[in-house]
Amino acid sequence: MRHSGIAVLLFAALVPAALADNPPVATSPTPSSAAPTGAEVYVISPRDGDTVSSPVTVRFGLKGMGVAPAGIQVANTGHHHLLIDVAEAPAQNQPIGMDDKHRHFGGGQTEATIELKPGTHTLQLVLGDYLHVPFNPSIASKPIRITVK
Repeated sequence: MRHSGIAVLLFAALVPAALADNPPVATSPTPSSAAPTGAEVYVISPRDGDTVSSPVTVRFGLKGMGVAPAGIQVANTGHHHLLIDVAEAPAQNQPIGMDDKHRHFGGGQTEATIELKPGTHTLQLVLGDYLHVPFNPSIASKPIRITVK
């Protein structure tokens, strides 16, 4: 089998990328990763109270940790999730949902440009571990309120 080594290398290269776009689905509770002391996530821009036009570029800030793609387990790293108009925090011990109100940035992105309808919206960042599960204790930004004109 001369090609088996190439197949293994190709598989190893493609799996992390596939996991970033298609997070693992947990069928039972998944233990939360421990949050490093002092870790913080925050929205750099827009600022709380800003009036903006759509599309809106949201810049993510992180202190006390690093960013790594989903599916890659590295100590003291996580990836961003943007909650849009969500009132409740994501459940602990469960991957953060994925829909229009729960945006995943499993590729390690630190900003996103999003379309929002005119009106008032809340934005909040939550850091997830390599399996999209919130840290314990949760590393979440304060919600900000913006108005889209």
